Amino acid sequence: MIIAVANQKGGVGKTTTAVNLATAMAAAGQRILLVDCDPQGNASTGLGIDRKQRDTSIYDLLLGQGDPAASIIATQIPGLSLIPSTSALSGAEVELVDQERRSHRLADALALAAGFDHIIIDCAPSLGLLTLNALVAAHSVLVPLQAEFFALEGLSQLLGTIERVRSGLNPRLQLLGIVLTMVDRRNRLSEQVSADVRAVMGARVFETSIPRNVRLSEAPSHGLPGLIYDSRCAGSEAYMALASEVMARIPAEKEAANG
Repeated sequence: MIIAVANQKGGVGKTTTAVNLATAMAAAGQRILLVDCDPQGNASTGLGIDRKQRDTSIYDLLLGQGDPAASIIATQIPGLSLIPSTSALSGAEVELVDQERRSHRLADALALAAGFDHIIIDCAPSLGLLTLNALVAAHSVLVPLQAEFFALEGLSQLLGTIERVRSGLNPRLQLLGIVLTMVDRRNRLSEQVSADVRAVMGARVFETSIPRNVRLSEAPSHGLPGLIYDSRCAGSEAYMALASEVMARIPAEKEAANG
């Protein structure tokens, strides 16, 4: 199963979700490949992968200049591997414009990445060609949604993009679910937005929500997922619960994709 973690809005906990979900699924015995498809490379940094180690990155694969197997780096987390990103990826959208199968480059590369139970793609915070490649490659989309006033407006735009991709480029694409992030239980607005999103989206919203948590914010500066930096903090416990929900939904998503 290939899962794209996507939201065109920055600062919603997308990379934090991708890294910690991948870590939690690996801890559950799954063989996970995390693909850093964001030019900022925060998922790579958050897993402690120094820029000197990124000899072959997702940029090379998208441009057809690298071997997927050679680009995969084993992380310090057992069962979790990474295809890293570098700043060169910021120019990929321009360089891909005139390429054949420009929307399918990531799908073609990941088809050669064998030996994993699941692949998680950390998407760029935009709806450009990089995110389009991720949606074409994926079986399902997980949407981190910050509990803020404009949440539903941005979500509508993303869901529209997913539907267009499903109609024109990737008919197997499904919405795996929406996870509310940065939820502050002390904030009445945060609670109201969470209630509104659940009222509109129903069962597509995961039961687990991710709280605002200082330990999760500190973890990347140490090159560690929050789950490793502090496994007992509220944020880490929430991501473990989210991973359980995701793995419970995957069989149904596989059936839908194959059907």
